[in-house]
Amino acid sequence: MTKKFFIFGAGYSGRAIAREVASEAALVAGTTRSAGNAERLKHAGIVPFLFQDTVTPDMKEALAATTHLIVSVAPDAAGDPVLIAAREIISGAMPALKWIGYLSTVGVYGDHGGAWVDETAPCDPVSDRSKQRLVAENDWLQLGEELGLPVAIIRLSGIYGPGRNPFCNLEAGKARRIVKPGQVFNRIHVDDIAGATAHLARRFETGIFNVTDDAPSPPQDVVAYAAALAGQAAPPEVAFEDAGLSPMGRSFYGECKRVSNARLKSTGYRMRHPDYRAALETMWADESWRAEES
Repeated sequence: MTKKFFIFGAGYSGRAIAREVASEAALVAGTTRSAGNAERLKHAGIVPFLFQDTVTPDMKEALAATTHLIVSVAPDAAGDPVLIAAREIISGAMPALKWIGYLSTVGVYGDHGGAWVDETAPCDPVSDRSKQRLVAENDWLQLGEELGLPVAIIRLSGIYGPGRNPFCNLEAGKARRIVKPGQVFNRIHVDDIAGATAHLARRFETGIFNVTDDAPSPPQDVVAYAAALAGQAAPPEVAFEDAGLSPMGRSFYGECKRVSNARLKSTGYRMRHPDYRAALETMWADESWRAEES
């Protein structure tokens, strides 16, 4: 089978996925909302399309030949923009389509008081953005059932990688060690988002998969470890109550859970960056922490 990928929302994660599958795909196309980003997509090996909530004739032509559809566009109160604009096309004008991957978030689980959760755990999202993601997940799974196509829901934890990591925050003087007792966050390096998505696509996996590393950890520990690798003094600890966080910032600290990646591993995937320590050590040693080139 000649593989042709189409990525709705070829942003930070989408570009990494494109680079990952480039060697095995005859074509990788992707969308951006900004015409100014077209060159950046081309640099990542992506044929660019401008998607502003409508499917243009040239996009429709590319979709008709697509074998693997990846969606990384956030829903809003109106629903999933891709389904709103392209559901009929996906249902009736994509004869080559074999697999759909939808990038979601572990935020759909809500707060579990620090307990471990897997894909069978109940979802009780707290924020509107996570509630909207859960609705979109179900809509994509329903479409897959209607079409008899495998749909993988890929729930991502906090994303980091080149240009988005504690080293960058330290360099910019923005790193903070905010301490809330018992708080842990889950995280995933963008390399593993790309690797896991490509792995699931090759296997035509269906269902829900947590894509997260092995070690949910307190956020202040991650900053301290990065500072030590960089030979810097760690920023002072700040109590959560005194941190002056925005409402959105505070909302992240209102959820605490440890997310398991056992199901992903059971498919044969092996983490490239199993925890933040290994990832930061590699990123510092090879300078891959720096921002990706435009």
